[in-house]
Amino acid sequence: MLTHTLGYPRMGSNRELKRKLESYWKGEAGADDLALTAKKLRAQHWEDQMLAGVDLLPVGDFSYYDHMLDNAVRFGVVPARYDVEGAKASLDDYFRMARGEAGENGVAAMEMTKWFDTNYHYIVPEFSKDQEFSLADETILEQVDEAVQLGHKVKAVLPGPLTFLLLGKCADQDFDRLDLLEKLLPAYVELIEKLSAKCEWIQFDEPVLTLDLDESVLKLFSPVYRTFKEAAADSKILVASYFGGLGDNLEVAAVLPVDGLHVDLVRGGQDLEPLLSKLSYNLSLSLGVVDGRNIWRADLERAVAAVKSVHAILGKERVLIAPSCSLLHVPFDLDLETKLDAEIKSWMAFARQKCAEIRTIADAAKGEDVDAVLAANRKILETRKNSPRVNNPQVAQRLAALKPEDYRRNSVYEKRAEIQRGLGFPVLPTTTIGSFPQTPEVRSTRSGFKNGRIERADYESFMRGYIEDCIRRQEEIGLDVLVHGEPERNDMVEYFGENFDGYCFTSNGWVQSYGSRCVKPPVIFGDVSRPGPITVEWINYARSLSDREVKGMLTGPVTILCWSFVRDDQPRSETCRQIALAVRDEVADLEKSGVKVIQIDEPALREGLPLRKAEQPEYLKWAEECFRLSASCVEDSTQIHTHMCYCEFDEIMNSIAALDADVISIEASRSRMELLGSFRQFSYPNEVGPGVYDIHSPAIPAADDMAALLEKALEVIPAERLWVNPDCGLKTRKWDEVVPALKNMVQAAETVRRKIQ
Repeated sequence: MLTHTLGYPRMGSNRELKRKLESYWKGEAGADDLALTAKKLRAQHWEDQMLAGVDLLPVGDFSYYDHMLDNAVRFGVVPARYDVEGAKASLDDYFRMARGEAGENGVAAMEMTKWFDTNYHYIVPEFSKDQEFSLADETILEQVDEAVQLGHKVKAVLPGPLTFLLLGKCADQDFDRLDLLEKLLPAYVELIEKLSAKCEWIQFDEPVLTLDLDESVLKLFSPVYRTFKEAAADSKILVASYFGGLGDNLEVAAVLPVDGLHVDLVRGGQDLEPLLSKLSYNLSLSLGVVDGRNIWRADLERAVAAVKSVHAILGKERVLIAPSCSLLHVPFDLDLETKLDAEIKSWMAFARQKCAEIRTIADAAKGEDVDAVLAANRKILETRKNSPRVNNPQVAQRLAALKPEDYRRNSVYEKRAEIQRGLGFPVLPTTTIGSFPQTPEVRSTRSGFKNGRIERADYESFMRGYIEDCIRRQEEIGLDVLVHGEPERNDMVEYFGENFDGYCFTSNGWVQSYGSRCVKPPVIFGDVSRPGPITVEWINYARSLSDREVKGMLTGPVTILCWSFVRDDQPRSETCRQIALAVRDEVADLEKSGVKVIQIDEPALREGLPLRKAEQPEYLKWAEECFRLSASCVEDSTQIHTHMCYCEFDEIMNSIAALDADVISIEASRSRMELLGSFRQFSYPNEVGPGVYDIHSPAIPAADDMAALLEKALEVIPAERLWVNPDCGLKTRKWDEVVPALKNMVQAAETVRRKIQ
């Protein structure tokens, strides 16, 4: 009964990879230095898992930026604009694909979007109709050698070909990407043949098996994996599905011609009984019984019972024990949390602890004596269930008292828009999404105040100085609607969580969002409420510095929910409504103080969408309601904005309209306004700000290029309903990138204004 993981956090216990990557990008570290850091981290991560009791260690899950980008480079899928000879990308080519390149010969980065319904972002592979494939990069083979030389039993891990193609995009003309499958398979086979000489297991991730798949797609799985199995010689092939149940794909998955199938029993536990009844006689089953996406301790006895039920049918030789998915989505090690409340900490498990849970479950299922561990786990779960810190009767009473009118604005958009013209904004008004560069001085001042090294008066003086600088820069640039820059915020979700009851916070609970970008999600352990105003003082200080409107900047309830580690003892919809009431209180206080434009960001609305279409209407209904609950307390004259980024909008256009925000800003520059097609087809009725500036690239876009994007947007959105803004917040960029880019953006807006007026 082997234990294994599907993947492990990449950044290191102290985010060593993040720091080294950013040093490399700045030219402060060399390629050899970066490679050495990466090698040390891989060795440490393998050892950590091994010491926790994991038998089969993943190789290939580590990445400098993203595993889908790794796979694109591995098989020579390099867009022509990067001018890579023979499709063999160098390290710098790899980063140009991920981040773009500034300068006279600059090049745009590849598109980035959400990885299923997580907050991880992947680089979207670009396929041309005449795409050629080859085994262009053998890094995974070198890493297998590293692990084997360290004495580990290893399993190679990489995206499966169907997930790779289906989650990519057409680079030029539209075509069926699965038509490329026949050309792609020989490159995979070549790699399998080389891996089979080095490792016992090869894992192919096919999380698309949790999606609604057409029969034409499903029929491809068996022939593909029969080909792979034939190429694998003595190696065993494991197909890994995760992030949900198999649903209608179960019958195909249950008889795949491979050695093992991994299933997510945390989100797809309903599959177990039908799967066992249909499972191929020689197929091993990997049971994902520990939640790889949340930080709560597992119910070990429940997991053991599930494993034993399978063991009794299949025998222990055909059972593997694992987390539900890669542990990439949880923090590294709970032992690093020395300041966390002891009681709440006892309810948690991070990546290292989850590895130990897997070991305990396997040992218990095999009949080994772990009774003391199981008893301790049972006691902790009971303590959490009954803790008075979890339940707040006042929050429950307030939710019960809500009325239908609490979920809607006083008037329809058309009437509100007429009233809001009194704000005096020009045609094609310019603004930013919210944050400005978080300089080292900003971060150190905020950290110093939090750690008690800086007095409140000094902290507030510094922050006011930064805010004043932001306002002056924006006025000089010529922006129409200003922001205060958010220097007081470490993270758009954590900041609000710090000011809500029902939340707690980690010191080292970092998870990767994309590239070197890490976030530290707050933890919702109990009922959520807002004790008092959060942003009002900062926003009104900024307003006092300018005659132009300054937006109040808030994070929406769905995003706060999705980007937190959420309690798992009540429906997510219930927790989201609690957050919506807390945000509503802040919106009301902002309006009362005189703020006329309030932005409530919801970049995670699409991210929270269930993977199965049958489950989506229920989620969208309560998500829409929660946003409207947070925003509908204002008068018609107050303009409500929202922001979304890095997702496909087609499936949720009805819901975006149902939010009834006066203005929505969206990411659109990387896709060259392709996303606006959804708005054209739907005839979106309210105002839209499609991003014209890719903030995730250091490249400074030219005014002419942004003007061209605006003219493209005008083909879809009337001028009176079109805003001009970057794709996202600017906290990760430098001032010497931001200022010229925004000046060019304002110039682009002025150029297009002159053409249409």
